Amino acid sequence: MSVGTLVAVSVGQPRPIPGMRAKTGIYKEPVQGPVEIKTLGIAEDAVLDTRHHGGRDQAIYVYFQDDYDWWTGELGYAPEPGLFGENLTIAGTTSAETAIGDRFAIGDTLLEVTYYRQPCVTFSAKMGDPRWLKRFQRANRPGAYCRVLAEGTVTAGMDVRITPYAGERVTVSELMALDGKDIPLDFIRRAVTTPIREKTRFKYETRLASLF
Repeated sequence: MSVGTLVAVSVGQPRPIPGMRAKTGIYKEPVQGPVEIKTLGIAEDAVLDTRHHGGRDQAIYVYFQDDYDWWTGELGYAPEPGLFGENLTIAGTTSAETAIGDRFAIGDTLLEVTYYRQPCVTFSAKMGDPRWLKRFQRANRPGAYCRVLAEGTVTAGMDVRITPYAGERVTVSELMALDGKDIPLDFIRRAVTTPIREKTRFKYETRLASLF
């Protein structure tokens, strides 16, 4: 186990997407004071595209300060917490080190990593860069979606106890690197032994079942 820091807790309200009709909850701002994390996330946080975001397996999106530090050189400015639409900004680890099943304990709150963040056109619109999807993909620093194993209240500045998953180490960066590719069967067999999100588990197990 290692110990990191909760840099910020960010929530968003519905806002228009530049050049699009729909509204989005991706515009997140750090908040002061305690915030309750429930099974389905933060009650005050807007999740509008429920097809791709939210739900039990993607209740909380975490981005890592160490990855933001890398982006500082790429963007030419230091990203503020919440820029990428994350709920929690954590210092002390990176996407490359974070695997499915890793756990983040913050006070009484316990989160478990389930998947990586896939960039979308809304993200590109927010960043004002039509090439952002490819740029974010190439960087391979996606951050992590988490399910809530234990509800609790968190505040920026709290310690984050990071417990690595004891089984197969399938990192969120590994998953992102395979996005859009024919996923090797040996990788699928590794992944289904982890607590990966149920949507992906069903897809992987269906593919394995089709071999017999």
